Amino acid sequence: MIKTVVMAGGSGSRLWPLSRSLYPKQFLPLADEKTMLQATLSRVEGLSEGKPLLICNEEHRFIAAEQVRQMLVSADILLEPVGRNTAPAIALAALQSITSDSDSLLLVLAADHVIPDQDAFHAAVKAATPLAESGKLVTFGIVATGPETGYGYIKRGDACADGFNVEQFVEKPNLETAEKYVSSGDYYWNSGMFLMRASRYIEELGKYRPDILAACTKSLETLSPDMDFVRINEEAFRECPDESVDYAVMEKTDSAVVVPLDAGWSDVGAWSSLWEVTDKDGNGNAKRGDVFSHNTRDCLIHSTNKLVATVGLRDVVIVETKDAVLVADKNQVQDVKRIVEQLKAEGRTEYQLHREVYRPWGKYDSIDNGERYQVKRITVKPGAKLSVQMHHHRAEHWIVVSGTAKVRRDEEEMLVTENESVYLPVGSVHSLYNPGKIPLELIEVQSGAYLGEDDIVRFEDLYGRS
Repeated sequence: MIKTVVMAGGSGSRLWPLSRSLYPKQFLPLADEKTMLQATLSRVEGLSEGKPLLICNEEHRFIAAEQVRQMLVSADILLEPVGRNTAPAIALAALQSITSDSDSLLLVLAADHVIPDQDAFHAAVKAATPLAESGKLVTFGIVATGPETGYGYIKRGDACADGFNVEQFVEKPNLETAEKYVSSGDYYWNSGMFLMRASRYIEELGKYRPDILAACTKSLETLSPDMDFVRINEEAFRECPDESVDYAVMEKTDSAVVVPLDAGWSDVGAWSSLWEVTDKDGNGNAKRGDVFSHNTRDCLIHSTNKLVATVGLRDVVIVETKDAVLVADKNQVQDVKRIVEQLKAEGRTEYQLHREVYRPWGKYDSIDNGERYQVKRITVKPGAKLSVQMHHHRAEHWIVVSGTAKVRRDEEEMLVTENESVYLPVGSVHSLYNPGKIPLELIEVQSGAYLGEDDIVRFEDLYGRS
């Protein structure tokens, strides 16, 4: 039995401004209409049995759950209170598998990879299955298409059934070294995907990193189911070392095997990588959204909200969102993360949030703001409810655009319908519920001395937020 484990952590800072720390690339539709997480889950249909296990950050839990729900499938979602890299994440999955008496083969995937040739991917997994069943720890090595300096490499050794014994894991090389690796034919890109029996991983982890195993075992002793999620012991997991599976196990074990994978794989680690895997026009331009171009070649142009027009450009990346525009030399996009670092250092929210922010009950779009006021367009899903809350520094005025709102204001309850409004003074205890069958749309006008999102005192919440 194969069980899929999808690691859905990470921030994807090189894909800013589309990818933000609270809405990173794995939840975005970059290569096609599905998000990268949804494409990963679709990719394993027919390969694995039972529900997949998603491992994601606490702060991304509602995004992950909603994207799974949209696919009309179910999945177990394990929440990491803090990020501790891939070795502990896989340990949590393996320990859970053993506890449920299945000791499955774990197909460990990242949520943010592009693999266009699904048949080749399935064939590689099937080729790896007998090796994993025999106790090998299988990693998938990507057949290199060029001297890439942004990936680690795996050097193959002697043949082993449909794979090769791993001779060496190699860090990201310089260009000259990468050219030698590719020309030799003995090296693969390190994909970070694995197939291994749960008990074998735990056995090898206990041999080489017993401290990680002990911390993960302790963190699973007190599980807390919460809606669609399973929470582990935060205090115990915080004590776990931060380590990749390569460093912790794969570079040390004598059971590592690499199976070649030639399926058009990309980890879409930068805008140049997305350009490579995206369909292009006759001038080599990868376009998305409302884009007009003249005398423009080999560019990536992504419009989210506005018309973007280009004239006389070559090898340029342009990405437009509601609150930011990126213009970069396509050969220098690795440095986009420097912009993110500057934004973070200066206390700007654009590194973290989009103008449009998703919540478990729906979303809001901050359409205007100024001194002592802010205007939001709020969408509440049918049957969803905002928390019972109050604010110390701001008053709010809600105007319903479509749908019907059930509003609580202190001890009063009322129905507010289209073209009607309600005023919520500073300090009033209030909540908003959509009792209807269609999304509720309203305009919220905030006014006051402080309008930050942290001016919320929650008394009740359906979604377990403090």
